[in-house]
Amino acid sequence: MNNEELIKTQFGSNAEKYVKSQIHAKGSDLQYLMQQVQDHKNARLLDIATGGGHVANTLAPLFKSVVALDLTEQMLEKAKEFIHSNGHDNVSFVAGNAENLPFSNASFDTVVCRIAAHHFQNPSQFIQEVHRVLEEMGFFVLIDNVSPENPEYDTFYNFIEKKRDPSHERALTKTEWISLLEKNGLQMRSCITFEKQFNFDWWCDMMDVPQQTRSKLTDCMMKTSNEIKEFFKICFENNKVESFYTEMALFVCQKSPTLKR
Repeated sequence: MNNEELIKTQFGSNAEKYVKSQIHAKGSDLQYLMQQVQDHKNARLLDIATGGGHVANTLAPLFKSVVALDLTEQMLEKAKEFIHSNGHDNVSFVAGNAENLPFSNASFDTVVCRIAAHHFQNPSQFIQEVHRVLEEMGFFVLIDNVSPENPEYDTFYNFIEKKRDPSHERALTKTEWISLLEKNGLQMRSCITFEKQFNFDWWCDMMDVPQQTRSKLTDCMMKTSNEIKEFFKICFENNKVESFYTEMALFVCQKSPTLKR
């Protein structure tokens, strides 16, 4: 099964959970996102990998039209129910791949992708596609879980995420994202990070992780170095992992103007 099929399987069967998930539905990053876009032109928004539809739902009142794109049909259906139930009628829903966007050049003045890019097989291709569909001086906001700059911590974090969810590709580090964005004509305007606490059982429940895999994850977290336990604030209770922390970053970028020759 390739990664695209894995994503459709994993998220199709868990779509309802993502609409209702408090980490996805609330989150201080959504409030910050609103502040970042509210004073811009705000005509046409693309929400890539909309998931439960929380970005499209939050920003719909600020834009003339919104396109919510996702790879998974079931996820789009749940997002549509959620967004329509909130009275937003300016949102359309499109099935599509983030690395091959089904839109013409310069179709949007704002593009957002939230908590999804760690599933993409080719982040560079994804960023090139974002650049293509953005109009000149348009804004791109990328929000995702990021891996630590320390290689050992990076390996640990991506290992446990992949073990929990086989459709996880890789959480990039902040410096990797900044380099990728700027190399592809998306100039950094700001970057802010948020601490994110995961309850271990909830984290596993979101992906229907079988008991055997949960035991292996618990074992891995209990046997790791004290430095890693401290860095990720892994909390144990009665020989069980209770919770751990990771980091999420929000990057605000602007498409550079094309140089006239």
